[in-house]
Amino acid sequence: MLQFLQQLFQRRHGGAGADWQPAAEPTPAQAQRHADWVAARVYRNWLGPYFKAYHLRKGGAGGRRGFRVDILQDAGRQGALFFYDPTIGPGNFLNLFWLLGERIAGLGYHRACHDCRQRRHQQLHELTTKQLFKPNPTDCAESGRCDQRFGLITLDLVRVNDRPLFIRLSTNPLHEACFTPPQSFETLLKAVFDEPVADAAIVARIAEYYKG
Repeated sequence: MLQFLQQLFQRRHGGAGADWQPAAEPTPAQAQRHADWVAARVYRNWLGPYFKAYHLRKGGAGGRRGFRVDILQDAGRQGALFFYDPTIGPGNFLNLFWLLGERIAGLGYHRACHDCRQRRHQQLHELTTKQLFKPNPTDCAESGRCDQRFGLITLDLVRVNDRPLFIRLSTNPLHEACFTPPQSFETLLKAVFDEPVADAAIVARIAEYYKG
């Protein structure tokens, strides 16, 4: 069992396949600009509205108003697609992608890989940036089993022809007996997305980071 846990939680080397390559990390200047974006809480313009749109969609009340969110359920995996809206701007959307990864890490996770893949479909050029997060190997005090929290978490940013398309957030629970039962995807969303509504000062900062 110990060997199994070590293999599961160890940092993965290499890409997820022949067409996946390590993704570039932000430059120091990009990292500082992102830190300024976080400090200004510009993310409050979108986290709460996306959170609301998810629940409307899940409840069958999603419509044409507000941001588009699609539900993902595939072979035991749960997740959601948060589609880009032109009112956000590519710069803000990229910052949002990085922020989600930082918040996931703050829930007791470590980033096990950061890869990218480019594919061409006739006139379309698709670029996917993937972050895979694994729970830190800590025991649950109540059961003595390894605390998997929400299971494995994958965070993707998909761009088509150099324009953002969507951010995909998904969980893949672990079902081995040595792990605690996973917490729900909705609990993860609440921990990451539930934010107060942006005030006028925060709304005014959208244009500053719109392009990057």
